[in-house]
Amino acid sequence: MKILEVNKLTDFKHLNLFLTKYKDKIGNIKSWIFASRSYSPNVMMKITNTLEENAPIADNLIPSDMSLIYKPNAVVIVPFHVDYQKIVIIKEFRVPLGNYQYGFPAGLMDRGEELEETAARELKDETGLEIVSIIKKSPTIYSSSGMTDESISLVYATCKGEPSIKWNEESEDITVIMVSPKEAEILLANPEIKFDVKSWIVLSIFAQTGKI
Repeated sequence: MKILEVNKLTDFKHLNLFLTKYKDKIGNIKSWIFASRSYSPNVMMKITNTLEENAPIADNLIPSDMSLIYKPNAVVIVPFHVDYQKIVIIKEFRVPLGNYQYGFPAGLMDRGEELEETAARELKDETGLEIVSIIKKSPTIYSSSGMTDESISLVYATCKGEPSIKWNEESEDITVIMVSPKEAEILLANPEIKFDVKSWIVLSIFAQTGKI
């Protein structure tokens, strides 16, 4: 398999479409359209042991020790409230679904931010809650690689405070929900609820073990 060329099809701020031409394992030339949050997606780059002169550089690329390290495009926060002893989720209207989806607070990383900074900012903006401590962080993982190169990191954290949506943007329609393991089990059993896949997995573990 070999990537032959990549062409940008749209010009928006946070998400764009790209048309890729590639050669499959028996030499056929094929095309693939995907979405990316990067101005220069990773697939456009000439990846070698060093950064080649004039090679396009992705927004989330960090040259370090002559290697290529990628920060995720976004952070998903898995918050556990220390006072209520419950996990925090949000019910948010998602335009592609035309409906509400249950998931965790999340947001794009700003240039120069570390995971912890993005997690704290987005948790405050979407739920009004504040991080107490970081429990663990996932490596950079991918959302749906058949459709997009979007990458995320899961940040598990304890939090405190009272839920508030006063920092939500006009385009956000969010309800903050805190659930116990039993309440998580009830939500998961409801076939009418739409879940983000990451949240469904984490909530399933929480419902079974009481731990995040």
